Amino acid sequence: MALKVAFQMDPIEDVNIDGDSTFRIAEEAQARGHSLFYYTPDKLAFQDGRVTARCWPLTVRRKKGNHFMLGEEQEIDLGDWDVVWLRQDPPFDMGYITSTHLLDMIHPDTLVVNDPFWVRNYPEKLLVLAFPDLTPPTTIARDIGTLKAFKEKYGDIILKPLYGNGGAGVFRLGPEDRNLTSLHELFAGMNNEPLIAQKFLPDVAAGDKRVILVDGIAVGAINRVPAKGETRSNMHVGGRPEKVEMTARDLEICERIGPLLREKGQVFVGIDVIGGNLTEINVTSPTGIMELDRLDGINVSEMIWEAIERRVKR
Repeated sequence: MALKVAFQMDPIEDVNIDGDSTFRIAEEAQARGHSLFYYTPDKLAFQDGRVTARCWPLTVRRKKGNHFMLGEEQEIDLGDWDVVWLRQDPPFDMGYITSTHLLDMIHPDTLVVNDPFWVRNYPEKLLVLAFPDLTPPTTIARDIGTLKAFKEKYGDIILKPLYGNGGAGVFRLGPEDRNLTSLHELFAGMNNEPLIAQKFLPDVAAGDKRVILVDGIAVGAINRVPAKGETRSNMHVGGRPEKVEMTARDLEICERIGPLLREKGQVFVGIDVIGGNLTEINVTSPTGIMELDRLDGINVSEMIWEAIERRVKR
């Protein structure tokens, strides 16, 4: 089955081919005989009843500094394509949300991965609220009084932007920390969004587990260990990936959330688990498949394409 595949993603020249999941997905697609096209989100448009993109035919290769080749720019009607990948990184701002609305107009006749309607409605730090028995104590608020009450109740907390990514803007506020009001003022000066606060989980010192699900099924996990002196385990900020086994608790969490993810067209998802607690469900642009391939020899990108090809056939 040869498919026409378009990738909506961040600039491809900035991709790290040793760690970027989108690059690995494109590499697998090319190996399977699919035709690849690439565009950045600013090239997406609605014109005369059509959703279009100014894009380039794409060839990828595993060669640092020379990892891609582009053909001539052309304007395409995405409704004529088989698959569109929604793969730009957050922040989950109005630009991101607008792109999901436009891609809604072609899905599911053109399969958009992940389903843009549910990406819009299930951002990483909000979908977990549907599973309170699986998560640490959490509050989402803009009101400083509510955040202070949460801090007073739990003492040691994590405070972070509701729509951030990659560990940016994540703060640990211990029992003696007096910076909550100052941080609230800082964030309030940037935007009008709420903040999310969670009880700090000391188990993060041993790692923040990233579990990958393909079409709702857990396929493997890596452990991301924070750098010395860091609370954050994100690989963007120096977290170290390690081989790890999935526990009975990890599988219990995946069995609970998997059917919902599969039903809502979330083909490629990465969840974060700390000490048996579900902290995030990443559906916008999850990562981790190349680390899982290196550490465990699991070809997640192959599994993803098998799931996509099944959906296209249906």
